[in-house]
Amino acid sequence: MKKIVAAVLALTLAFSAFAGAKKDSGSKAVRIGVIQLVEHPALDASYKGFVDGLAAAGYVDGQNIKIDYQNAQGEQANCVTIANKLINDNDDLIFAIATPAAMAVANLTKTIPILVSAVTDPESAKLVKSNAMPGTNVSGTSDLTPCAAQIELLKKLVPEAKTVGMLYCSSEQNSIFQINLAKAACDKIGLKYIDATVSNSNEIQQVTQSLVGKVDAIYAPTDNMIAAGMATVAMVANQAKIPTICGESGMVQSGGFATYGINYYELGKQTAKMAVEIIANGKKPAEMPIQYLEKCDLEINQETAAKIGITVPAGL
Repeated sequence: MKKIVAAVLALTLAFSAFAGAKKDSGSKAVRIGVIQLVEHPALDASYKGFVDGLAAAGYVDGQNIKIDYQNAQGEQANCVTIANKLINDNDDLIFAIATPAAMAVANLTKTIPILVSAVTDPESAKLVKSNAMPGTNVSGTSDLTPCAAQIELLKKLVPEAKTVGMLYCSSEQNSIFQINLAKAACDKIGLKYIDATVSNSNEIQQVTQSLVGKVDAIYAPTDNMIAAGMATVAMVANQAKIPTICGESGMVQSGGFATYGINYYELGKQTAKMAVEIIANGKKPAEMPIQYLEKCDLEINQETAAKIGITVPAGL
């Protein structure tokens, strides 16, 4: 009798262990790989918004999701290395912040769902077939800023401006797209412009200095290289009393003069909502249109205004 009881008990324990193992496997944490191009306020805010947005929806890192955050430190070669790692780790979802990071991972997998953020035009970057209907394993949020409105802001703040220096990285597709929009806006209101391009961060100071005496203002879009080196741009421009209109608020906080742009933290939160749709509801990026933020914020650096000798109009 004792042997029978012992056998039944053993079977019960074995069954319980098996059931527990099945339950554990069913609640396995979702793996989310993150690849960010470089550290600067806008991209950092996008990542924070993404993490906070997931947490607000009940997906907390270290509990029911596991986030593997990787930063490429502005190097394209690092983007490829990180992309390979995340794909080899067989992550359930990859969040790519900035166009070069998104392109690196999208080029290496056509099956793992990818959400992008801080990518101005995914369609022209060939990440999707169209922004309205991606048709690939990629979707996400665009950081397209109101370039025309930013040029209008420049004219309001610097009404005497006749020539604008367009400061950007020549290899960033995002920047070229925005610069073309800004140039079209300049053409409409009769502003002249000259290109001031950099190919690496070491050129930022020299290129900015080359604009002194040639331009009445500088326009810098949401360019990752310029954003990361904005303190250098501000050092030169502010000393020369050249106002810099920027693509986003982080650049203004780093010494730029003003912007009318999107909130990258909110952009990250919006991307997190898309991630929840994929994780919880099985949605496919191919069928998820690229999303945009509708609200923009005006930000003016009053300390910079004082340095360059500009009085901000009361209406702004």
